[in-house]
Amino acid sequence: MGAVIMHNVVSVDGFIADKNDGVGPLHDWYFSGDTKLTETGAGDGDYDHSEGGGGFRLSRASAAYVQPVWDSIGVIVMGRGFFDLMNGWEGRPPVGDHVVVVSHRPKPEGWHPEASYHFVDGVKAAIEKAQELAGDRVVAVSAGEVGGQILAAGLVDEVAMDVAPVVFGSGKRFFGSFDGQQQLEDPHVVVQGNRVLHLKFKVRR
Repeated sequence: MGAVIMHNVVSVDGFIADKNDGVGPLHDWYFSGDTKLTETGAGDGDYDHSEGGGGFRLSRASAAYVQPVWDSIGVIVMGRGFFDLMNGWEGRPPVGDHVVVVSHRPKPEGWHPEASYHFVDGVKAAIEKAQELAGDRVVAVSAGEVGGQILAAGLVDEVAMDVAPVVFGSGKRFFGSFDGQQQLEDPHVVVQGNRVLHLKFKVRR
């Protein structure tokens, strides 16, 4: 069974977006390098699926870290708010083969019926479904409110942060409204890219 990894790009003071869901310069490092990320396997194209997207271009150090991480992902777990904000990437996940959406509401009627998106009520059920779909591949949990709930439920194996050198002051927190205490192990991955620091921590049990 693959690991459950909570991940997002984050400001130095712990925010994944401002109060209006704007990311400002958080993602600038995705497009400021000279090394292109490409999909492997069936995708065999660019990871950037946006209209007119020219693909992600990272620094060499960031690409060497991000490429195998993204290739290892089988399923994304996200909250309904994020799904609505992105309109589920129009039915095509940026990485992996499936998306599990934690939501009390069903999939919007008529929305991309061909898409491998699964709407599940509750974080425990969402992780169970995601692990079933992922097999030995990674379950990537989007940080934020739902990510914090999954961490609080003891279902996260690792925390991965791409720390951008910016201070937001307020906004949407990486750990959502999580108000407990959870110790992490020392970082087992520390990679310095251009305008980003990649960190990974195992969750201490």
